[in-house]
Amino acid sequence: MVHYKLSYFPIRFAGEVPRQILAYAGQNFEDDRIPQSVWPTIKSKMPFGTLPVLYVDGRPLGQSHAISRYLARQFGINGRCPWEEAQVNAIADQFKDYFNEIRTYNLVKMGFAEGDSEKLYADTFLPNFKKNFQFFTNFLKSSGAGFLIGDSLTWVDLLIAQHTSDLLSDSGSVFAASSSIFDDFPELKAHQKKIHSIPNIKKWIETRPATPL
Repeated sequence: MVHYKLSYFPIRFAGEVPRQILAYAGQNFEDDRIPQSVWPTIKSKMPFGTLPVLYVDGRPLGQSHAISRYLARQFGINGRCPWEEAQVNAIADQFKDYFNEIRTYNLVKMGFAEGDSEKLYADTFLPNFKKNFQFFTNFLKSSGAGFLIGDSLTWVDLLIAQHTSDLLSDSGSVFAASSSIFDDFPELKAHQKKIHSIPNIKKWIETRPATPL
């Protein structure tokens, strides 16, 4: 039996989707949550000096999206054909672009930088949120099955649903925003409820450690 170990900080953020993929698959894994105090002593041992890192029988794999793509392929939620897989990857890459666009806002919200969070919310977060969530809504409508791509779960459903949940404060996130931002995106609110009602995902969310991000 393959041994999976997911090393990340004791927060959700970039480590949460890989954890949810493993939980969805019913796969036992070592949920290695590394305290900030320990991180400087092991940083140089990581493939890219960053977390998360997935260990597969001791072999390390860095970068959160690479980890998610690998696990999704292992457990059958990476798209049912090469075209669907490419579309899944396109959404994941667009989500990464979106996070880069709101990075300054996120850093202030997380307490890692100084700035006017209300101004950044209005000027940086909100326009980029609206632009990108319209993209994601378009995919959801095109699918017509309640999933972003095709007629079954893919890992980008987990990615978008978790971010939606964080914005709605369903998970006690520091990123919680006014629920009114979803007035124009009711499909994605329904999508989040659908994805987080999947039994193994629901169980994971109910039992995972409570963290602010």
